[in-house]
Amino acid sequence: MSPFLLVHVSAAIIGLLAGALAMIFRKGSGLHRLAGNIFFVSMAIMCTSAIYLALGKSQALNALNGALTLYLVGTGWSVSKRPNGRMGLFDHAAMVFAFGVGAGLMTYGVQAANNPRGMLGGYPAAMYFVFGGIALACAASDVRMLMRGGVFGAKRIARHLWRMCFVLLIATGSLFPGQARLFPEAWRTSGLRFVPIMLLIAATLYWVVRVSFTKTYRNKAAGVRLAAPEVAEAA
Repeated sequence: MSPFLLVHVSAAIIGLLAGALAMIFRKGSGLHRLAGNIFFVSMAIMCTSAIYLALGKSQALNALNGALTLYLVGTGWSVSKRPNGRMGLFDHAAMVFAFGVGAGLMTYGVQAANNPRGMLGGYPAAMYFVFGGIALACAASDVRMLMRGGVFGAKRIARHLWRMCFVLLIATGSLFPGQARLFPEAWRTSGLRFVPIMLLIAATLYWVVRVSFTKTYRNKAAGVRLAAPEVAEAA
């Protein structure tokens, strides 16, 4: 195992554990915030090493997906560290970065679709288009946020929530179905490997709906940090 692969695997394992603990710990507690910070750092390391490894193997999809995941965890974490409406150079750079990743994925998707086998680099065109669409949708969301002068209240909480959970979902999917060969045959041939993904999707949908459509979060006072106990409950 190469040093970069060892770093990648180690960061992924730590990130999965930290992400799970962040969802289990009492929201707003010191342990919750600590787990969230560890999750961000470990996922950033995982994504950076994944990009390096993918570029070394000329795996365009994996490299761009690593970049997309890095963007999501960076923007999801950063919004939790700033007051309502606070924006800066990072937000503009992140928007441009997301557009670039989306454009790259769409370009490779077109190339894969024009290939007689409908694939590129061992992946079907649909995978490029799906992740490219996600990246462009995120970039469009950033444009809307910047035009409105920032993100506030429940929308700010929801932005933090779904982006961090989506990163955890990507990492979870990469391990259980993606690395099924690492598990016993009974696990691989059953539907159990999809249970963590389904549970995470259900939890994410629950919190997005609760944050977006309940007065508890719509009425939060401006300027309250996401790290505050009553707000971090949505993380």
